[in-house]
Amino acid sequence: MTKNHNKTWGSDVLASALRETGVPYLVINPGGSYRGLHDSVVNYLGNQSPQLIMCLHEEYAASIAHGYAMVTGEPLAVAVHSNVGIMHASMAVFNAWCGRIPLILISANGPVDAAERRPWIDWIHTSADHGAMVRNYTKWDDQPASIPAAIEAIRRAAIVTRTQPTAPVMINFDTSLQENEIDAAPELPAPSRYAVPAPTIPSTADIRSLVSMIEQAKAPVILSGRLSRTDTSWQNRIDFAERIGARVFTSVGVGASFPTNHALHADEIGFAFSESTRPIIEAADLIIGLEWRDLGGTLKTEWPTGENLPQVINCSMDHQIANGWSMDYYSLAPADIHVATTADTLVEALLEKLPETGESTKEGYELSSQSGIATGLEEGPLRMANIVSCFNQIAEDYKSCLINRPIRWPTNSNNFDHPLSYLGDNGGGGLGAGPGIAVGAALALRDHFPERLPIAILGDGDFMMASNALWTAAKYDLPLLILIANNHTYFADEVLQEKVAEQRGRPVENKTIGISIDEPQPDIVNLARSLGFDAEGPLMDHNSLEQSFQQAAKSVSEGKRVLLDVSIEQENFDIFPERVTNKK
Repeated sequence: MTKNHNKTWGSDVLASALRETGVPYLVINPGGSYRGLHDSVVNYLGNQSPQLIMCLHEEYAASIAHGYAMVTGEPLAVAVHSNVGIMHASMAVFNAWCGRIPLILISANGPVDAAERRPWIDWIHTSADHGAMVRNYTKWDDQPASIPAAIEAIRRAAIVTRTQPTAPVMINFDTSLQENEIDAAPELPAPSRYAVPAPTIPSTADIRSLVSMIEQAKAPVILSGRLSRTDTSWQNRIDFAERIGARVFTSVGVGASFPTNHALHADEIGFAFSESTRPIIEAADLIIGLEWRDLGGTLKTEWPTGENLPQVINCSMDHQIANGWSMDYYSLAPADIHVATTADTLVEALLEKLPETGESTKEGYELSSQSGIATGLEEGPLRMANIVSCFNQIAEDYKSCLINRPIRWPTNSNNFDHPLSYLGDNGGGGLGAGPGIAVGAALALRDHFPERLPIAILGDGDFMMASNALWTAAKYDLPLLILIANNHTYFADEVLQEKVAEQRGRPVENKTIGISIDEPQPDIVNLARSLGFDAEGPLMDHNSLEQSFQQAAKSVSEGKRVLLDVSIEQENFDIFPERVTNKK
């Protein structure tokens, strides 16, 4: 067969344009609709910049990009096959949308020209509007019809997804666009001429008003939300809190944004303020929301009518991507001043204007200890607290990155002293995201922060939905420690079914029907081994857990992959406090 070394194909140009965006990886599940692009990445670019990352399912492919961006703040490209691939990936795209994660989704249509379609398969895998399937939870999408338009679409996608507030974008390439031979790549301006816009600098008037409000406040509170992970921004937030003497609340859902062992750290909260720290928020005379997720909803838990609500500063750009389909714009937050910029930009501007002298200087603050750590764990069945205790020991011995943690993880139980200490939840609350996010984060940590030990603590329900993601970690030799907090059920749903049964006077003992993961119980250990992980379990007592966790951490620090299956007790808990649900 004659090899056409001198010919150039449309997909060669598309692959080159993708390389120009600086995206290091193209995460894929193989599919014929983008076979041209696949060939160009492998044979034209040499499978470098971007390199293919192969997956066994499109949903966790997109979750890998999610995890990578949680570490780096940068997007990966994800290629999915036709309309069916988009539908598989859509849950993970929604998670990324809700998590404000940059991601470039690449799809390929069957031949738009019906005369070019093969019988059956090209017809069912061709859609009139691929973008419609994810348009309600992406920032932008396009289906270019020419090579120049496709290059522009790739460049625009890279800009739009990286522009704050970040979120997924999608490009759809027609099969013919990829597979037609072309004479040469079109002459276009250099990619360096297309800059990502920087966040807006707060106005002089806003800064003046903000400084005045802060200086007059006697009990300011900072709600530190979904913020960047740079060392500079981390230190700036510490300096800002210390300079104004503000107590700082962080969120369980958005990752480390302020050191939890700092004396000014008040609480790590979920849906509402805890009873122990409610007096702090109730005494506040100024609340500063720094990109806080659902600021309006959080404030309503304490001031449902708005009466006696203190002054509020809201720093957020989130309103700029609100739409009529997805309600992740949350409750409308009252704000005496709303600064539409990033928290990093605002904090830096305020530090330039706020005086450095006064009672609230950094010399006055020391590190505090965690308040949520349980004791007396050596006896009895394992609980989540046992896992927390063993993790904390690992975190003392290694620079760790807690990628994700289950819903029942106790607050204020960890020393998060770095922006990579904890990455946060999956954004959209979709089960099955955990394994892919863990693999993506492990990939980013290996490439950029190899000193960090990647640890993902997943529930068994979350893990079983996308357990095949482990195969990708093994294929690309990614160090990763996964611990399964295994209560053999979708326990959050058991709690809800129990409440419903109690309210209706029906048998509570039926709460497990259709919810328990048993008869048979999945063999998680052998499943993990078959996918390329060392695995141990089920672990049933504290000493075994402690020893196995230590050995697993050592192995992962040496570049290996380990899964621990930990059998834990089913512990009841209130998912939503009454003041959150407004129901008795």
